[in-house]
Amino acid sequence: MRLGPCIRPIGVLWILVAGSPLSGEFTALFDERAAEVGLHFEHVNGATGRYHLPEIMGAGGALFDYDTDGDLDVLLIQGRQLEGVAAGASPLAARLFRNDLSSPGDVASLRFTDVTARAGFAPGGYGMGVAAGDYDNDGDPDLYLTNYGPNRLYRNDRGRFTDVTHTAGAGLDDPRWSTSAAFSDYDADGDLDLFVVNYVDFSVDGSKVCQDPTGARDYCGPLQFRPVPDRLFRNDGNGAFTDVSERSGITAATGAGLGVASADFNGDRRMDFYIANDGMANHLWLNRGNGVFEEDALLAGVAFNADGQPEGSMGVAIGDPDADGDPDIFVSNIAGETHAFYENLGGARFDDRRLPAGLASATHAYTGFGTDWFDYDNDGRLDLFVANGGVTILEALRGEPYPFRQRNLLLHNIGGRRFQDATREAGPAFEAAHVGRGAAFGDVDNDGDVDVLVTNNGGPVRLMLNRNPVSRTSLQVRLEGTLDNRQGLGARVGVRRQDGTVLWRHARTDGSYLSASDPRVHFGLGGAADVEAVLVEWPLGGREVWKGVARNRIFSVRQGTGSERYLAETAADARTTTGRVSSRARRSQ
Repeated sequence: MRLGPCIRPIGVLWILVAGSPLSGEFTALFDERAAEVGLHFEHVNGATGRYHLPEIMGAGGALFDYDTDGDLDVLLIQGRQLEGVAAGASPLAARLFRNDLSSPGDVASLRFTDVTARAGFAPGGYGMGVAAGDYDNDGDPDLYLTNYGPNRLYRNDRGRFTDVTHTAGAGLDDPRWSTSAAFSDYDADGDLDLFVVNYVDFSVDGSKVCQDPTGARDYCGPLQFRPVPDRLFRNDGNGAFTDVSERSGITAATGAGLGVASADFNGDRRMDFYIANDGMANHLWLNRGNGVFEEDALLAGVAFNADGQPEGSMGVAIGDPDADGDPDIFVSNIAGETHAFYENLGGARFDDRRLPAGLASATHAYTGFGTDWFDYDNDGRLDLFVANGGVTILEALRGEPYPFRQRNLLLHNIGGRRFQDATREAGPAFEAAHVGRGAAFGDVDNDGDVDVLVTNNGGPVRLMLNRNPVSRTSLQVRLEGTLDNRQGLGARVGVRRQDGTVLWRHARTDGSYLSASDPRVHFGLGGAADVEAVLVEWPLGGREVWKGVARNRIFSVRQGTGSERYLAETAADARTTTGRVSSRARRSQ
């Protein structure tokens, strides 16, 4: 990969960095700094040699600003032993770390402090994943934690968390094995609803014995167990949720669900859901309005691979790498199957382009989990990260105590529709092999580029700080909804450059695997001149424009302050489309 020659000072020396044709030396694109900055955490999967399936599947984490001070904090999900816990043993629990960054852009000032206890956060259980979103529209993000066992909803009140699972609505404490979850305003009423993905009907007492091809004991696959239906909870706007799984239609099809992401896949201004199912057909739930969904993955071309076979799908990334304005889908799969790249042809009809895009050859040896599109080098094109780790014994590691370790992947976008393996240029941080699971994305040090938090099964957390030395500009957009949900999740955000081209992204925290990411919308601008305008299409239908926006900053956008106000007729259009309108929208009209 050629990044072009660039000179950077290091102390009193100058060296040539990655891609220089004049030197073999290069500066790594990413530095791993978790322990150095205070993120001391080791995931415990509780393995006892009985190969219980939940042991190998978790766990995730989140990058979110829990104390609303402008920088990203970290939540890390924990496991525990599934059986034989000694009486009086201290329970393991998820940990919350506060970001104490004192000088934005200066990694030397980046420090994390464990504030789990002082924040009132005391989750237990066998943790799997997390969804982050401001469901009560009070200005701070709340958390939904999924478990092997009952799930938990935590309301955030100015930096202190309260378990409101049992008061917020029946069914939120789903006792089944839940994996990923997503906050999204599917009914366009101005508050965030909740989609919860469930895996299989597993119990410790009903655990099965499986072997690998050599006859050695190994973890079972999902087809050994019955899949269970996912759940959809509608936010009633009063702090409570209603289980609408049956009436919405999403229980009409089941799968061993692992990943979930929301987006408007067919351009009708309604939020849809894509589910990655392990070893079974993936699901595309298209929102037909009036609270009803229709499963359309087969007709859309995103249920199976090109041979019509289901794959071992885990993580989901939604983005627009070909810059044509509609969301494409990347799915991480099990080793030997290659990872899928479904290009949106318009109207939620997709073409599997993993082969011509170069993604099949780059991924066939890896079992992928956490993943997302992100512009790591700020050149204006979305690249890919994939956290990898086996789920069954890897032959090359047979005989090792934990033979599932793989390195992660960095895939560089070289034109919008083709990708090249850039893992070597990423540096030593990508050479280390772990059992990768969750991946959360966001600008942890507020220096204008996207960093990656990686969780490892049975191993340490890793914080990949982006140290890309190439001098390119960027812009991050932070949304504040006043009629729509407070975080603006689901909004379509565009940056119009001087040449008239528009880069489109959408605000979200979901996707990846078991993880939640920064809701701020990041744009790499390359060497472009000043931004001509920032465009926002709000979920309820309003369109606004902000001009004269400077580069290399975090630009905060408050709904209703743009040069084009939220018009009454667009609110009426939203009512016609969804059949509902938020109480806040009614009060404003």
